[in-house]
Amino acid sequence: MLGKKDITIYDIARVLGLSPATVSRGLKDHPAINIKTRKRIMDTAREMGYRSNSFASNLRMQKTNTIGIIVHELKSQFISSVLAGIEKVTTEAGYDLIIGHSSETWRKEASNAHNLFHKRVDGLIASLAFDTRDMDHYDPFVQKNIPIVFFDRVEDFAYGTRVVIDNNKAGYEATAHLAAQGCRRIAHITANLARNVYADRLKGYQQALADFGLSYDAELVIVNDLSEAAAIRAARQIIAMPQPQRPDGVFATNDFFAAVFLQTLKEGDVRVPEDIAIVGFNNDAIARIIQPKLTTINYPGEEMGEQAARSLLEQLAGLSAARTTDTIIIRSELIIRDSSLHRKV
Repeated sequence: MLGKKDITIYDIARVLGLSPATVSRGLKDHPAINIKTRKRIMDTAREMGYRSNSFASNLRMQKTNTIGIIVHELKSQFISSVLAGIEKVTTEAGYDLIIGHSSETWRKEASNAHNLFHKRVDGLIASLAFDTRDMDHYDPFVQKNIPIVFFDRVEDFAYGTRVVIDNNKAGYEATAHLAAQGCRRIAHITANLARNVYADRLKGYQQALADFGLSYDAELVIVNDLSEAAAIRAARQIIAMPQPQRPDGVFATNDFFAAVFLQTLKEGDVRVPEDIAIVGFNNDAIARIIQPKLTTINYPGEEMGEQAARSLLEQLAGLSAARTTDTIIIRSELIIRDSSLHRKV
């Protein structure tokens, strides 16, 4: 069965005996139209079920008032907080959001970028998937001078603004804290080192070891997908190590992973922090719930989202060039809780 035909301004004009131009201005609350006439137009439009086709109107102005977003996952508290920050700023500016989810794959990220381009988004905010190397799927945006802001997971790309934290510094602070607590064999559990966030945290980890006179052991760097199953495997791997080789400190680059890892250690009769001190990353809610509470790096996702959105809106308003390659660095900080208070005298 066919749906009912949409009501147009021409239908309203016929009912009221007015010109379509007058109805159009009245619906926009134009002061040139008598206030009583405006009220008649509004009331009739409401009674007839008229819906404004702002999309078509915006297309005529080469604008859709929509912003595309590509994220690598949706279950993350960090990503949720970034989206909240973006939504807060863009809603105030009158923009709608279309969100694409890459599920950590380059192929799906490229498909999302293609779809958003053809939906004529005015701008794009994106965080890259684990395996994204080829940035060709962003070329149509470059060619049309559509602004892009990359956040968190970024790549060297001669277009677009980047919004990040200093991951090198954060990795250094997490590792230095464990070393200052007396840890001498510090493991680092991380993800795909081809991604900037994990590569930079590893550099900070390595520099802190060197500054505290601790040797770097590649066997203590565990790279996985940061899933719950991977956390359990990593904990069991460490529990199985003979005592001289077992780490006495662990810097894990994700709070959910760190919490599962911590719980698995406890189930294996490994004490935290007495036997192994742990530092996570992100300051997710789980860090305050797990026992002992988790020391972590505070990663202000909402602020990152707000900054990314503001940067994009400035470019859309012509206040800065769409081809800018600026990097905006958001402040992070170490939050010390019981999971790392391991000090050996």
